[in-house]
Amino acid sequence: MSKILFVMTGVDHWTLADGTKHPTGFWAEEAVAPYEAFRAAGHEIAVATPGGVVPTVDRGSLAPEVNGGQEGADRVAAALESITEIKNPLGLEDVNLDDYDAVFYPGGHGPMEDLAVNATSGKLLIDTLDSGKPLAVVCHAPAALLAATHADGANAFAGYRVAAFTNAEETQAGLADKAKWLLETRLVEAGVDVRVGEPWAPNVVVDRNLVTGQNPSSSAPLAAEVLKKLA
Repeated sequence: MSKILFVMTGVDHWTLADGTKHPTGFWAEEAVAPYEAFRAAGHEIAVATPGGVVPTVDRGSLAPEVNGGQEGADRVAAALESITEIKNPLGLEDVNLDDYDAVFYPGGHGPMEDLAVNATSGKLLIDTLDSGKPLAVVCHAPAALLAATHADGANAFAGYRVAAFTNAEETQAGLADKAKWLLETRLVEAGVDVRVGEPWAPNVVVDRNLVTGQNPSSSAPLAAEVLKKLA
């Protein structure tokens, strides 16, 4: 049995270009699908957030239209409610990577607000990458990679092949014109090799010990790739 650390956003909003606060947090499916896959395989989960705050779910991610209907929405909501680890997070500042066999970052717009500029998270990402342990990041959570910089300012993930929420998807979601910056663009500027798939279709990219997914539908296949690495 392995122990997997979920690093989750600690905010409930995303500040847009005009200064307004867009309600958000983490995306339910991106936490639930990997959690269920990892637990079914017998692994233990711990959750950490900046400051140890209980993470907020993006209410939009519980809507029927993004869960295949009301039945799917009810199932995701019930599954989320049952994840006790989310209700009792560790402080990210107190995490010791030696205690874990893999690290996973679920998305939602929240990471665009806090993890993208969180130095503690950035160091954890670099340390996990260097350790060779599986590191998985999905959807908007690759925003956290932007904080993973070396002393000379170079990004630790420069040259890595990565999937992340795309500009096309942000546009189709209706938020691209309102955002301060776009994830795909910023990652490319940091030297990351973003591999863009079809909007909303599963797209998982594996590069060395790094496993990344483009969007919510990539969460389950991403978890499957992590399990292969833990086998």
